[in-house]
Amino acid sequence: MTTNKLWKKTAITATAMLMLASGATSAFADAKGNHDGNDKGKHKGWYENSNNGKGNKDKDKSKDEDKANIRWNFKDEQDLEWALEYIMRLAAKGVFTGYEDGTFKPKQNISRIETLTAAVRLMGLREQAESAEEMKTELNFKDADKLYKKYPWAVGYVAVGLENDLFIESETEIKPEQNATRLWSTILLIKALKLEDEAKKLNNTKLDFKDANEIPAGAVGYVALALEKGIITGYSDKHGNKTFRPNQPVTRAELAALLDRTDNEMPDHDAQAIVGKLKAAPVNGTLTLVKPDNTEVTLAIDPTVFIFRDDKKAPVSALQAGDSLFLRTYQQKVVFIEVTEKAPASTAFTELGQVNTLNFNAQAKLSTISLTRVENGQTKVLIYNVDANVTIIGDASKLKSGQVVEVKGEAGTVKSIEIK
Repeated sequence: MTTNKLWKKTAITATAMLMLASGATSAFADAKGNHDGNDKGKHKGWYENSNNGKGNKDKDKSKDEDKANIRWNFKDEQDLEWALEYIMRLAAKGVFTGYEDGTFKPKQNISRIETLTAAVRLMGLREQAESAEEMKTELNFKDADKLYKKYPWAVGYVAVGLENDLFIESETEIKPEQNATRLWSTILLIKALKLEDEAKKLNNTKLDFKDANEIPAGAVGYVALALEKGIITGYSDKHGNKTFRPNQPVTRAELAALLDRTDNEMPDHDAQAIVGKLKAAPVNGTLTLVKPDNTEVTLAIDPTVFIFRDDKKAPVSALQAGDSLFLRTYQQKVVFIEVTEKAPASTAFTELGQVNTLNFNAQAKLSTISLTRVENGQTKVLIYNVDANVTIIGDASKLKSGQVVEVKGEAGTVKSIEIK
């Protein structure tokens, strides 16, 4: 089953993954909880969770608490199906989330301050932007007072944006409530990629758009580079005329797509996507993946990991050796797992190696065993679950670290251990 098909089949369940983003309430609502846009409903803002919108997040509040307070079940998920995959990937990095009232509002226009916030997060600068030091920055924009009053949570993001050249030198206002346009968003994202110099070299490019004259000469290179990298595309009408529509507002769903495409061009920060086959059933909060190049990687599993198997949410225990996985990591932990192809029905194995570690459960029964063996000059560690009724062949008293054993089993679970 293809990834896209799986996303579509599990649209409703998939939205729960947005809980993975720490503090998953909208970071894009003002301090009083009123979202800037067409909808006037109440939403809790990022800094409203624990202080009634006074603008200072309780630093002692754990991320797990923040996650636990959110219950996602998008009422408008049918409107965001095409963008759902983008949204899920961004949520795994805590970049872009929905609202606490159970909607994402994909068709709603997005503001400049929302877009800037998402761009800063995409750059891996969220922690810096939310630091006390950045939050106390005295900004020199003419409308800085509006930001302090209505969007106190965004002060650090604007400060970090300035420090990273996300603003044009001639800008005197933040204009937080103004709609983010296609051209403004394009320039912002190219700046976020640190590709300004490359963009400027393309300023004399002739763009193949009927409305190319609406794009300022100094911005042509940004558009050309964004088109080249597939971050943004143009429009074609039934007559074959191509337009860019630089002044058209960007919707929340459209921004999710732009951010995800930009993310593909980003140097690795603290999140990555990994594919491969599961070496053995996860144990002790870790899993080992065999990547397409046959190298192995062992990763810690976040306690809030969201897993898809058999087209539905599944527990860690449902993962089987041989499953083909698509993983998303965040802060060096696996936060999202999709089983793109289940392991074959028969996954029998036989391995010979030295005992590395033995783990026992509360009933004092052997629960997991790890072996080491040397392969092509490299030492590899193999980890297996152990069946409750495992058969031990030989002197069981010798079953300890350093002992050579042969284990046999299936689906990542050892059924017999032979002492050599």
